[in-house]
Amino acid sequence: MGEKSIQKRKYILEKAREVFCQKGYRTVTMKEIVEACGISRGGLYLHFTNIKDLFEAVLAQEYTDAQEMLQNVKAQNVSPGEMLLLYLSTQKKMILKKKDNLSTAMYEYLLDSKIHGKNNPVRKQFETSVATLESLITEGVAQEWMVCENIAEAARNIVYTFEGLKISSRTIGISADAVDKEIAYIMDTLGMIVK
Repeated sequence: MGEKSIQKRKYILEKAREVFCQKGYRTVTMKEIVEACGISRGGLYLHFTNIKDLFEAVLAQEYTDAQEMLQNVKAQNVSPGEMLLLYLSTQKKMILKKKDNLSTAMYEYLLDSKIHGKNNPVRKQFETSVATLESLITEGVAQEWMVCENIAEAARNIVYTFEGLKISSRTIGISADAVDKEIAYIMDTLGMIVK
C-alpha cells in the first residue's frame, strides 16, 4: 500500500470513528461514511468491504493508538505509580466523555455480531488491558510503589471496574466524583504511594 493510500485509509478511519461515536454501530451505513469522508463509494470500497470490516478497523486503530501512547510514556522513564495514574486518568476521561465515545457502538457491534472467543476484538482489548496492568503492577510491586498479593486478579478487577463504569456512564450516568472514588479505592487497594 502506497503512502497516499495509507493516508486515505487513515482519513476514512477518522471520519468513520466520528460517525460511529455519533450514531452507534447498528444504524450506520456505508453511504453515511461516504458522505462524512467526501469520497466516492468506490473509494471507500477500495479500503473496506462493509460496515463490520470498517468498524473492526476503527477498533484496531483505537487499540494501536492506546499502545503507542503507552509506549511513549514508558520511553519517558516514568515510575510504575505514575503510569498507573496516567492509565486511570485516561480511563476516567473515556468514561466521562459524552461525545467522541465508541462505547455504545462497541456494545451494539458485540450484540449484533455474536463474535465469541479469540476473534472478538473487544475481548482482545480487554485481555491486552489486563496484561498491561499486570505488567505495571508487577513493576510497581518490584519497585515498592505498590503492594499486591494477586497481581492477575487485581489487574482483571481494575479492568472490570472501568468497563462497568463505562456502561454506567452511558445508561444511568456517573459523576467525576464517583469515578475519582473508584480510582482512590484502586490506589488504596494497591497500597500505592506516589513519591
